[in-house]
Amino acid sequence: MTIKCKKCNHEAVIFQKYSGMHLCKKHFIEDVERKIKLTIRKEYNIKKNDVIAVALSGGKDSSVALYIIHKVLGERPDIQIVAISVDEGIHGYRPHSLELAKQLTETLGIRHIIKSFKDEHGVTMDDLAVMDREKGTCSYCGVLRKSVLNRAALEIGATKLVTGHNLDDEAQTILLNHFRGDMERMVRLSPSAAIEGLVMRAKPLRNIPEKEVALYALINSLPVDFSECPYAGEALRGEIRELLNSFEVNHPGTKYSLLRGFDKLVGALKKELPPAKTEKCRICGDTCTEDLCQACKMLGRT
Repeated sequence: MTIKCKKCNHEAVIFQKYSGMHLCKKHFIEDVERKIKLTIRKEYNIKKNDVIAVALSGGKDSSVALYIIHKVLGERPDIQIVAISVDEGIHGYRPHSLELAKQLTETLGIRHIIKSFKDEHGVTMDDLAVMDREKGTCSYCGVLRKSVLNRAALEIGATKLVTGHNLDDEAQTILLNHFRGDMERMVRLSPSAAIEGLVMRAKPLRNIPEKEVALYALINSLPVDFSECPYAGEALRGEIRELLNSFEVNHPGTKYSLLRGFDKLVGALKKELPPAKTEKCRICGDTCTEDLCQACKMLGRT
């Protein structure tokens, strides 16, 4: 039996359990794009002559983020969009996704910059994975990738750095920080203010569930790598993901509730925990809150 879209008589391609709606291809795309446009208007204040850098891995989230940013802002002559990819040096995984990233930027006619851990930090993720280390590979990768992206964005004069964090990512991080009691990191999740030396982050997909991001990519035939990083299994986040997905099945809307609760709470948290003063890392010169940045600490630079 064919299930019809709630808004028209066409065949539905998705059932949003949290909203109770069956949606066809057309109305699903409209729903996703409406939420993203609203997020951009409410939280990221696109200005005349903005240079928008988009972190592009070649995965579904970053590819959809670039596609949407281009669709919404690509016709504006005063806005420049640049994609930045980072080659972490993961054999058998990253080369393929970088090729897909190149395909997408070529199709959209967007400038594409590729930076590597090897060039920027002198080490690859494969090198780090076999070393004795205190933290999981994902912790190293996250810190080093942020450093490379921020440097590259600064080099092109970017005013905003777009990442592909979706609703699932945001809800997982909120819950993870609650479990750790890390309120300072919780505050840093909120839309950032301008800080010298750090390009303002923007997460236009933060209100879109991961499964809907994937479906949007498939419907629009985007060249996307759906494979998982071989080091992802080491992350505590995997346990949080399973827990949240279980709650979402039994209690639809749980992820949205976590995000909305956080958005209401963060204003009070900011008053209690004002941002730390920033300074320049004495080794690499990156902006940080101590005399040594996290990347230099993790790589043992003194």
